[in-house]
Amino acid sequence: MPAQPRRLRAAAAVLAALGMLLSLAGCAVERRVDVGPLAQSDAAFSDETVTQLKDAVDFAMAVSGSSGAVVGVWAPWSGSWVAGIGTQSPGGAAVTADMQFRAGKITRAMTCDILFSVADEGTVRLDDNVSKYVPGVPEATGVTLQELCDGTSGIGSFSRQLRPLWLTNPTRVWDPRELASYGLGQRRAFKAGARYGDSDAGYVLLGLALERATGRSAQDLIAQYVTDPLNLTGTQLPAPSVATLVTTGPVLRGYQTLKGKDGYNCAKPLDITSLSASVGFTDAGVVSTIADLGRYGRALATGALLPKGTDRFAHPLAANASAPAWYTATGGTIQAGSLIGQFGAVPGYLSAVFSDRESGLTVALVLNNSAASGDVAGDLAWQLAAIASKTPAAAGQTAPEAGLPWTAGQYHDLIAKSAVCPLPAK
Repeated sequence: MPAQPRRLRAAAAVLAALGMLLSLAGCAVERRVDVGPLAQSDAAFSDETVTQLKDAVDFAMAVSGSSGAVVGVWAPWSGSWVAGIGTQSPGGAAVTADMQFRAGKITRAMTCDILFSVADEGTVRLDDNVSKYVPGVPEATGVTLQELCDGTSGIGSFSRQLRPLWLTNPTRVWDPRELASYGLGQRRAFKAGARYGDSDAGYVLLGLALERATGRSAQDLIAQYVTDPLNLTGTQLPAPSVATLVTTGPVLRGYQTLKGKDGYNCAKPLDITSLSASVGFTDAGVVSTIADLGRYGRALATGALLPKGTDRFAHPLAANASAPAWYTATGGTIQAGSLIGQFGAVPGYLSAVFSDRESGLTVALVLNNSAASGDVAGDLAWQLAAIASKTPAAAGQTAPEAGLPWTAGQYHDLIAKSAVCPLPAK
């Protein structure tokens, strides 16, 4: 008889140990990340500053043909401004600050977040060849996972070729390998690792490799390594089959002004809100909100999501051949002076997020028409950052000493050169 109590006690001990392991596993999945020590001032920007910020956004909206925008600007030493501007369509309902939208190329930074975490866990190595996980792509031979993340693979892009098809058949579901094939089918622009070169196909290949290496979907990986730790409740990577924005709140409608033989038809843009999430995948597929993007931008700049010892920004490269020394790219991000972030276009939207790792100055924005270059989003973010960087300190706060290597006026002029619709009269 004594043997039965011993067996029961042993079983109870095993169950207790198992319960502890499950508890620890649950904590790992539900971990929360602190985005940095800086406290945001509760003050609002002065009316003068808000007017300057809004005027800049209004001008960029006119240039791009956008009817609406959502913007957030946070200067921890001074104040903040978060607003929905304009309407859902010409003469439509007002845009609100809580609306969700396609965040575009900001997805790239999130895909690299996953890579660094999965590499730290030992599932992959940063110098693994992509062909180890995505076989049958000889064009990618010799390209590493790190090079895909850094944008130094030399692989081409697919967006320009496929955009007309996305606009005419928006609900078609694209296989990621098919998307990548359009970039892989182009002649390699340069030897892997030689320099930076924009490649949406590279980030799609990186997403495929991470799926194969982990046995999990890109949607699950984004949730585990990015949105859940940061508590980004309005952010997700939708399933590939999803065409409408499956969200938890109101949606900012997205448009594309089409060009005809007589120029752009700015009066009747194409509503492209319903678009298969597959066209972006791990390059540009994430849906988000301005509040979430602001928090993510801060985490990105401070490295809050990265495993200890990871130096994401160790080897920045010139963003293009004529870029000034302060404009570089690496780790799925763009660095502009002291700002770190990402920007670009996806059908229906132009988006950007940038944050200063030291001062905490953060700008996030979206415009709801993608006819203009994605550069408009980056230029507007840097213009807003220049305006906000000059704001005085609130009571008890100290303004940062360092500034940005450009003026707001410089980027206003650059945005004007990107106009697809008639500019407002002066």
